Amino acid sequence: MKRQLRQWIRKVKLIEAVLHLMMRLFACLPVRKNRILFESFLGKQYSDNPRAIYEAFQQEHPEFELLFSKDRRSTFDDSAVQTVDRMTIRWIYLLATSRVWISNSRLPFWLYKRSGTIYLQTWHGTPLKRLALDMDDVQMANTTTERYKRDFAREAAKWDLLISPNAYSSEIFRRAFDFTGELLEIGYPRNDLFYQTDRHPEILERVYSRYQIDRSKKIILYAPTWRDNEYAAQGSYSFTLPFSLEQFEKRFGAEYTLLIRMHYLVADQVDTSAYPSVHNASDYPDISDLYIAADAMITDYSSVMFDYAHLKRPMIFYTYDLEHYRDRLRGFYFDFEQEAPGPLVLQEERLFEEMNRLSEWNSRYGVRFATFDQKFCQWDDGTASRQACNRILQLASNQHKGESS
Repeated sequence: MKRQLRQWIRKVKLIEAVLHLMMRLFACLPVRKNRILFESFLGKQYSDNPRAIYEAFQQEHPEFELLFSKDRRSTFDDSAVQTVDRMTIRWIYLLATSRVWISNSRLPFWLYKRSGTIYLQTWHGTPLKRLALDMDDVQMANTTTERYKRDFAREAAKWDLLISPNAYSSEIFRRAFDFTGELLEIGYPRNDLFYQTDRHPEILERVYSRYQIDRSKKIILYAPTWRDNEYAAQGSYSFTLPFSLEQFEKRFGAEYTLLIRMHYLVADQVDTSAYPSVHNASDYPDISDLYIAADAMITDYSSVMFDYAHLKRPMIFYTYDLEHYRDRLRGFYFDFEQEAPGPLVLQEERLFEEMNRLSEWNSRYGVRFATFDQKFCQWDDGTASRQACNRILQLASNQHKGESS
């Protein structure tokens, strides 16, 4: 087994070295000034901040060549999006000749970024859990704490722009990413949708129709965080749902539908086929639609809380492994138990009790929520995508003037 693993690692390193060399060769070609390449979650989705900025460019600057990086195993629901398969020669060529890269997670560390390329890193959430260089112990597959931090620092050094959703995040991003470039303190582009209320009825219809939900029923979204220690082996991940779907169906099925949104690595490990009022929504293209459709959300330590807060709807925090997660696995940046905008529950029965009292949520937790909202939702106003576009165009224009002089 160890021998096979060593052979696999050598093969991967050889492929990466070849692709890196090819990219350096392609970088000898002129930069295409109107070419922008986007990527979301390693090419797994057409979603999140890159999607919002892509659509803003598409609407306001149709003269640009916009391409979305796609994992070959993934399918994008919008067939009109021009895609390029990740980790291919064409992908390498397009990256090497693009004026702009836009991503919400790390790109492969071996990519070569030429001086004529602008790299906008949007990241993908307000941090509760410790990030990158702030982590004491990295418990992830196929890496060590030292290697993880070294690779992260090398990646962040390539970023020209980094989007921040609030002042709290700006302070953390500077330190945790060792980022010295320009922070775009504009809120998150993906949250613009929450302020475009004319689009909400269409989104509601799309979600209800996809899962064939009775229009008289409300929706609860369950969206837990990814736990670093959920890997069983290289390429193998484990997950057990921490509450009974049978009990949910029995107690709440007449009033609510539960949509479960898992991390893509464990998305196929939740079987809801026996429960008419429960659906695995992990493959839904963009979680923002699910936020808008959901009347309430159950989460734990996930950054989804910071986005969903813009809708000012009830949240329950099912933190069944709070002590382990807080003290051993990741650690928190602030006193989550005191500042969470809703109840923290550790047992299944308490979870169901809070679900039964959702109608009272505002009167019970409204004051806590208002404090949270003021701290973490301060910059979003529905214009972040446009502001990101404008700053990219400004930088590109300045570069062009410098090249021409």
